[in-house]
Amino acid sequence: MWPIIMALLRRNAVYITLPFAAVVGFIGYNLEGLISDKYTPYSKSIEDIRAERLTQDLGETNQVDKLRRLKEENVLERNLSPSLQKKI
Repeated sequence: MWPIIMALLRRNAVYITLPFAAVVGFIGYNLEGLISDKYTPYSKSIEDIRAERLTQDLGETNQVDKLRRLKEENVLERNLSPSLQKKI
């Protein structure tokens, strides 16, 4: 008798495990909903925080002498080899 039952279970394993998994998943989902706290506090997005930081930094960068000097120079003049630099 047992070999016949085991053969039927083996042949129809997909049809047996799917409803069993669905019942276990449904119970677990609802149990987690009852136990856990669903409240998530609001926090600003990373993009908003970065934008605020950059706007604050822009106001502070005008005070730095090195950055003023770099703005006045041409990009190609920053890293010139000694042979190409102008002699003043």
